[in-house]
Amino acid sequence: MVVAGDLRGLGPREGAPVLYDWTIPNIAPRTLPWLAILALLMLKPNRCAAAWWIWVPLGCVAGMASAPTALGLVEFSQLNAIVLEWAAGLGFGVAAVWLLSSYLGWKHRLRALGGMLLAQVVFSALAFWARGGWEEFMFDIVVVEGVGMGMGVSVLVIAVALTLAGLACRGRYGWLRLSLWLVAALAVVWLLVGGPLFRLILILLQSSESAREVFGLLGMAAGITLSVLLPFLVLSFWSGLYRERLKGLLHLGGVEAPPVIAPVMPAAAAAAGS
Repeated sequence: MVVAGDLRGLGPREGAPVLYDWTIPNIAPRTLPWLAILALLMLKPNRCAAAWWIWVPLGCVAGMASAPTALGLVEFSQLNAIVLEWAAGLGFGVAAVWLLSSYLGWKHRLRALGGMLLAQVVFSALAFWARGGWEEFMFDIVVVEGVGMGMGVSVLVIAVALTLAGLACRGRYGWLRLSLWLVAALAVVWLLVGGPLFRLILILLQSSESAREVFGLLGMAAGITLSVLLPFLVLSFWSGLYRERLKGLLHLGGVEAPPVIAPVMPAAAAAAGS
């Protein structure tokens, strides 16, 4: 590589050659979470065309996480990078829950809750690592600890909020009822669980732990989790396949009416007795 330019008598036109070895970027790690979702689509319950609609909400979440920095809409600061990679990782975790919901909808709610937690932890951590999130913040152990705690608590909040929303609906499915209860559950769980967490993170970062900053972080975290869940909820409300899976996962659905038994007429009873 040689730099050349017309300096109008101020010096030589061509600078000294500079050697630079360019290699093709390795895109294999970034495709790993997408291949993991593709592997889930190969499972027997997902071998249908309707299951492939999962790419739409997942693409929306991944696009929302990548577009701001790709288009230069926000300054690529450390905090912005954490927030965006955080959201993208959660999106892959929720997609895994939606694809595995036919296995997770067990009779016992605690087992379903544990299954949701496990699926989200595995796929969210995989996506965050594959997108370079851990490498980006590995230089600061305090930031790594904060991101790890934030991701873990986010997974816990999503699973618990979904479970609580299902309990609050009392076995009756309705998209508006479920959405309202889920928003309320997210707010309450983040307030109970996230408050102490963000105070600890602010202490680790040696920042002020004022109520305004704690509630600001709580609002940001609740907004992220709701933004990640919303596309998948819309898919479940629109798609019959994912709607039934969501109802099974949260133990929702109509209660079957008891069979109607016609009363026996006296004449018919006398004839039967004779």
